Parts: sequence; structure tokens; C-alpha cells
Amino acid sequence: MTDSGNGSELAQKAIRQMRMAKEAARQIAVASTEQKNEALKRMAALILENRAFLAVQNKKDLEAGRENGLSSSLLDRLELTDARIDAMADGLRQVADLPDPVGRRYDRQTRPNGLVVEKERIPLGVIGIIYESRPNVTADAAGLCFKSGNAVVLRGGSEAIHSNAAIAELLQNAVEQTGLSKEIVQFINTTDREAVNVMLKQDALIDVIIPRGGKGLIRHVAENSTIPVIKHEDGICHTYVDETADLQMAETISLNAKVQRPSVCNAMETLLAHASIAEAFLPSVCEKMAAAGVELRGCERSRQIVSGMKPASEEDWRTEYHDLILSIRVVDSLEEAVEHIETYGSHHSDAIVTRDEESARRFTQGVDSSSVFVNASTRFADGYEYGLGAEIGISTQKLHARGPMGLEELTIYKFIALGDGHIRE
Repeated sequence: MTDSGNGSELAQKAIRQMRMAKEAARQIAVASTEQKNEALKRMAALILENRAFLAVQNKKDLEAGRENGLSSSLLDRLELTDARIDAMADGLRQVADLPDPVGRRYDRQTRPNGLVVEKERIPLGVIGIIYESRPNVTADAAGLCFKSGNAVVLRGGSEAIHSNAAIAELLQNAVEQTGLSKEIVQFINTTDREAVNVMLKQDALIDVIIPRGGKGLIRHVAENSTIPVIKHEDGICHTYVDETADLQMAETISLNAKVQRPSVCNAMETLLAHASIAEAFLPSVCEKMAAAGVELRGCERSRQIVSGMKPASEEDWRTEYHDLILSIRVVDSLEEAVEHIETYGSHHSDAIVTRDEESARRFTQGVDSSSVFVNASTRFADGYEYGLGAEIGISTQKLHARGPMGLEELTIYKFIALGDGHIRE
């Protein structure tokens, strides 16, 4: 059941849960890889064994969502189908199979005085995850935090409260069945938004907050947290087609970046075309975009080349559409393309299509994004595609992780100094 009662009771209970997570973090930080993998596999097994239980709880959320007027797309994201339950279990097993970063020592050096200095990967401690909608995030986030040696405090969206609580309960049971403290995984079981504000002020109990959701949630977390936040607000991604580009390649890449899955954060929102190839390139690519259902919005020069295109406003250049809408601009140089990206982009993922190595070098140096692609679709900005196995989100900031965040990004390092009676003089 969800919490009820006044705000102070809610706050006290939430803080107790965070304190328990802080205490349990010491245990998971030193757990062996074998212990963690056993628990992850048990999590997967319990999810599959309790498929009917999850379906019942998920049905409550779906019924409430319909009553509250959720859109069909949001209801789809909310639903736990058999395939999605299978995928949750598969994801946990995949995390178990990933290399464990905790305890890895590296950058070893011997100082002139014989002192040996190296770094060792260690967990961050307690990670707070604040997220919306999809209930599979509960299992994904908990599994990644657990494997990287962190305790986790989960606060999901109200629309998935029953589903999230059910998944968290199964995860806790699995942890306990393998001899570790179930308090390593905490779920704040309330729909009261005040719980988020309480959570954001517990800098003595939580080491980092990772928000996953819409711009409003992320901005609220960033503006109100006393805890360090790892975030990305927007995915305003660009593809720049250079004057030397293979135009067939550019067309294929552009279509993939926009059409393959337009609702995700690494989908292209703006297509930039060099003026020298715009007349040869834009008519064909725009015809194919339109055939795929894409609404085109262009600058004046692009609309002179392709008729029927809507005019792009200043706001269009700053918009993450999450939809089959594309803004198009003709530029006179690579430098103008980079200037556009740096002015309007979100430092997420941007691409250049070119046959010139010097242009590629200038673009990758000039664009300050977490992922920069040469002759490849922005849709590859993903932990799985980068070989990380899984990710907890994509960071567009610079401290302490950037880009897709896998297990290693959920750890930090400490220095280990090995001496033999060394003293400093």
C-alpha cells in the first residue's frame, strides 16, 4: 500500500528508508562479484516466477491511467506485457554477465622514492533514482546500481506506483534470499510529490541523484537538490551534411536518425546541409522524410529548394520534438554548422557526414557534445551500442560522467598508496 498521513510522517518514513540504504551501502560495497551476480540472477528468476502478480498490479495502474486520461502512447509505455517482463529478467541476467568494475586497480606508478600509487574503482555509495512512467526502469536501475556496489533509493512516478512497488518487492526478496540486506534496494512507496522534495535534501544520506523523465522533472530536481545531480534535459541532436559528403550515405543516415525511433533522446531534430550540396541533397531526402510521415520545417533557403515545407521559427531550432517533425537549415560552412549546434544544441549527440578527414577533425573538435559521430547515425548514442552492456541514462554534463552511463560510470576511484615504511621529509 502507498503511504498516507501528513507530510511529516511521510518525510520521517522516507528518511528512515534512506538511512537504511546508507547503512546497507557498506555491505554491498564489499560484496563479492559472485554474491552480486547470484542476487541479480535470483531477481530475474523471481520476476519470471511472479509474472501473474506483476500483471495484476500493472492492471491497476493501467485502469487508473485510463481514468486519468493518459494518452495511448503513455499507456503503452506503462504496460508490462509478457515480452517486457521477459526483457526485464533478461536485462538483469545481462547485468550479471557484465564485468564488475568494483575493486579494479589501474594507473599504477612507482614514485622515485619507491612509493607505489594506483587507483581503485569504488562505488558511489547511495544513488537516488527519480523517474517517470516505464516500470521496467525499476529493475534496470536497481540492477545496475546493485552490480556496481551501490545501494539505491527509487522513487517512481505515480502513474506506475503499483507496478513499481511490486517489482521493487521482488528485487528486495531476491537480495534477501541470497544473504544480503534487502535494505540495499529501497522504494519510496508513495504518490505524494512531497517525497521527491524530501529526498532532494538528504545530502547526508544520498550521494548522487539521477533523474529520468521529462524536462519538467529534471529541471525541478536540478533546481531543488542539495545533492549532486547527473542529468540531461534535452536531446536536441543534429546531423550536418558537409560539402564533400556521400549524398546517398547522408540520406540513409539522416532517415535513420529521424525516422527509426523519433521519440527517443538520440533521434535527430535538426538537419544541416552545406549550401554547395543543398540543391542536390534536400529534394530527395525530404521526399523520403515526407513519405515516412515527417513534418518538415525549414529556413528560407531550404524552403526555396523544397516547396511545401513549413517555415522554421527560432523556437524550432531549440525544440526536442519527440515526434516525426524535422527542422532543416542550409549553412554556408562547417563553421556555421558548428556555431548553430553550439547555439541551439543540448550537448547530447551530433553527427557529420563527410569524406574529408580534416572536416571530420574540425567538427569533432568544435562540437562540445557527449557523443560526436562521423558518418554514423546519432541513434548509436546508447550504452548497449557502445559495448557498456546497459546504461542508467545519458549524461550531457561534465562531472563526473558524460554520455551513456554504464557500470563504470556508477563508480568513482580512490587512490591507494603502497609503501614500505615511507615517511615524507
